[in-house]
Amino acid sequence: MYLLSRSLRVTIATLLPLCLLTSVLWAAPARPQLQITGYVINADLDPAVNRLSATAAVTFTALEDLTAPVFELNNGLQITKVTDASKKSLDAERLTNNSTVRFSLATPLTKGTSTTYYFEYSGTLKGSETSPVEGIKLASVEDPISILLYPGRWFPMTGLFTNRFTAEMHIRVPSDERVVGSGSGVAAQKSLPGNRTEYTFNWAKPGFPGTIIAGKFLDPITAPGINNIRVYVTEKHKAVAVEFAQTAAKQFEFMTTTFGQPESSRINLVELPDDAVAAAWAPEIAALSGSRVAGKTYQRLLANTIAHQWWGSEVSPATLNDAWITNGMSRYAELMYVEDSSGKTAFQTAITDISAGALAYDTEPLTTIGRLDPFSPQFQSMTLEKGAMVFHMLRWELGDDVFIKFLRGLLSQYTDKSIRSSNVQTVAEAQSQLQLAPFFAQWLDGTGAPSFTNKFTVYRLGDNKGFRTIGSVSQDLDLFRMPVELRIETDGKTEIRRVDVTGTESQYSVETFGRPRRIGIDPQNWLLKSTPDLAVRVAVLRGQQQVAQGDLTAGLIEYQKALDANKNSSLASYRIGEVFFMQRNYQSAANSFRDALRGDGDPKWVEVWSHIELGRIFDVTGQRDRAVNEYRLAVQTNDNTQGAVNEARALMQAPYKRERTDN
Repeated sequence: MYLLSRSLRVTIATLLPLCLLTSVLWAAPARPQLQITGYVINADLDPAVNRLSATAAVTFTALEDLTAPVFELNNGLQITKVTDASKKSLDAERLTNNSTVRFSLATPLTKGTSTTYYFEYSGTLKGSETSPVEGIKLASVEDPISILLYPGRWFPMTGLFTNRFTAEMHIRVPSDERVVGSGSGVAAQKSLPGNRTEYTFNWAKPGFPGTIIAGKFLDPITAPGINNIRVYVTEKHKAVAVEFAQTAAKQFEFMTTTFGQPESSRINLVELPDDAVAAAWAPEIAALSGSRVAGKTYQRLLANTIAHQWWGSEVSPATLNDAWITNGMSRYAELMYVEDSSGKTAFQTAITDISAGALAYDTEPLTTIGRLDPFSPQFQSMTLEKGAMVFHMLRWELGDDVFIKFLRGLLSQYTDKSIRSSNVQTVAEAQSQLQLAPFFAQWLDGTGAPSFTNKFTVYRLGDNKGFRTIGSVSQDLDLFRMPVELRIETDGKTEIRRVDVTGTESQYSVETFGRPRRIGIDPQNWLLKSTPDLAVRVAVLRGQQQVAQGDLTAGLIEYQKALDANKNSSLASYRIGEVFFMQRNYQSAANSFRDALRGDGDPKWVEVWSHIELGRIFDVTGQRDRAVNEYRLAVQTNDNTQGAVNEARALMQAPYKRERTDN
């Protein structure tokens, strides 16, 4: 759940960090007590002393008879006064173990009653000390950038990313700062005494307009001919702002063409502090860390973040059990953009990596994971990666044209509403005229993935009419039922056939002119399936997640499992080398990076980064000539994955120096 260290930045095909807020949801009661419908918030930010002072009028409806309503609120904030709709003071009990406040009512609120509570509160917000998620900076008032992210619970709330609401916000900051929020912030600002400025935001549609980002940003920057995208960055990142906007414009146009018009045609691209989360989204907002923007390693991360304007903002999960819909579709929208912009090969590589994430913790059905910690690796992997694979496989079932109609149907029918897993099946069946109960039973209510084997016999047809192949596809899931693609490689051309597989063994018969030499099952990876190669990637991914959480020993155990499955795995050797480097065990690290170079070369980027890591080892051990040689070899690969070639060239000019605090 923490930002990955610099040495771990080259993940499997640029897998996004687990702390990505485009995918984060907070645990909520299984049965919500109340539905918040609207806010009026007035907030003062004082970065000089890291202080937030605010009032919030919270309008809500009781979903059951309430004697003790509960609201979530950041532990760094202290309530000074709360009154009900009749201006009667209420006593609040602070529960720091789960960042909530609870009220005991003498007169219960009956089910269906709508009312408004008025909160006055203030406190110090700095770093991640009071964050509702340990170690993750979500709400902090600092110089030069303050972040009040919706998951930081900087205002009284409930049902994160499931409770839709409207919001009118008045945010006051020092006059040398700008504020970005959801709504008409640029036009609605006024000067106040004491060198202060007030920004007003009004989001009138039920949604999630709970993120405010303020800082010493330059005047909003736009790219030539692109007026709907504004970039808010500090002076440090001014040089990359126009390119940032141009990339976002391409992604926004692709998704608009694919999914239809979003709720707003405007996007504010905002710089986040480097010590905060990698990305965050809100209506009209896509925010990324400054380091990702400056390093130009943001393309997929940005696409995922922008996709939430549709999948998360326009429609949202009804419960955490439905989080796979918006998390998974945002991930798949990211991959669809990769397919459109970089081609089929890049898309197929990404699908392979997503499959590893989908199987890394597949021990719970997708429709029951709401009881898990939503910041856990299992929840993240399943909603992001398995969710994406469900949509990928559904695309295979429906076909491209019907799949796009299905996605547009979901968005149009549930605009500004929450959506359930059952709704997805209903719309898919209506658009495709297919009976999809087996599909959703397998992938939403079941666990695991099939492991395919193939047996076939070839017969020559008379009169030079070609060959008939009689075969069977076997797999280990008794209830499995899906179409499967066969690639038949013959003496002549390669032919593709689509066969229906039902149960543990299914027969097929195909005729070809040339003699079949090899028959591959699902060669384009339309299905989530277990393979020996994927077992290696799953173990590596689990190791990465352990290392990212600081457990290097557990990470090494997982990496060793990957090597046990494939002793020539370049990826596993590379990851082991990273851990040894973090531990300053330089000889063992060098041995592992050399094993990576001698291995199977999968994935390709391992070569360039192994040379860079060897160069760093030589630099920190005082062997500059050998270091430069490794950097030169890295440049010669012409593989600039995650800026590798740029990094190598920079290190050729100035040696790598490891700071004492770099663990």
